[in-house]
Amino acid sequence: MSIPYYQVDAFTSHVFAGNPAGVCVLAEWLPDELMLSIAAENNLSETAFVVPRGEYFDLRWFTPAREVDLCGHATLATAHVVMQHLGYRNERLDFETCAGRIAVQASGDLMTLDLPTRAGERCQAPQTLIDALGAEPHTVIKSRDYMAVFESEDDVLNLSPNMTLLKELDCLGVIATAPGHQADFVSRFFAPGAGVPEDPVCGSAHCTLIPYWAEQLDRSQLWALQVSQRGGELSCEHRGERVAIGGRAVTYSTGFLHVASA
Repeated sequence: MSIPYYQVDAFTSHVFAGNPAGVCVLAEWLPDELMLSIAAENNLSETAFVVPRGEYFDLRWFTPAREVDLCGHATLATAHVVMQHLGYRNERLDFETCAGRIAVQASGDLMTLDLPTRAGERCQAPQTLIDALGAEPHTVIKSRDYMAVFESEDDVLNLSPNMTLLKELDCLGVIATAPGHQADFVSRFFAPGAGVPEDPVCGSAHCTLIPYWAEQLDRSQLWALQVSQRGGELSCEHRGERVAIGGRAVTYSTGFLHVASA
């Protein structure tokens, strides 16, 4: 069985930056075990699997270790593939996912994702979180992930987390964030328990980041940088129960995966 496959760098306008995602275009779903094996073989933060359904697309996301409930960069990558390689000419795409329907609106080469807000609640910092990060944040928010807020961008850049300790936390991953030197805010994202020690650019983390920084800065429209080694740029808007996350994407490679279905 040959599966059309694309590797796309998301939240960037040039290759070797942003977050690489694999995109597999299917006629129907493969067995879950096979999709997980493909994601593990690709060894990217996420591999997306998309099935065209006429007026919309079914979409699922897998890390090398598990299926996840929401992924921004692989959705952006999939939208790029559909528009640039599959001949879909509309400016809006609709994806059906386990997180509900996600719309992607294109304006030139900028694509904007409409995602659910995950604001979370303030909580006391678990000692394991402090020990794992090697630094104590001034604020901690808990949603799907822990979000650790620091005073400065340099604090976030200087983190060298203990991945073994991070795996002990009751969350998918850990967001570290602070005000930016050039951007409104910066972040890094660590999810070693999901097979992703550091995600180069995490769209779903911004479902928690955007509500927090919109409140702190008293603005609904924000500009964000993920300050991983590869780096990524995100335009952000707080829309109450939804957030808009805009970015660009570029194709790195195209081809086919040759796998057995059983």
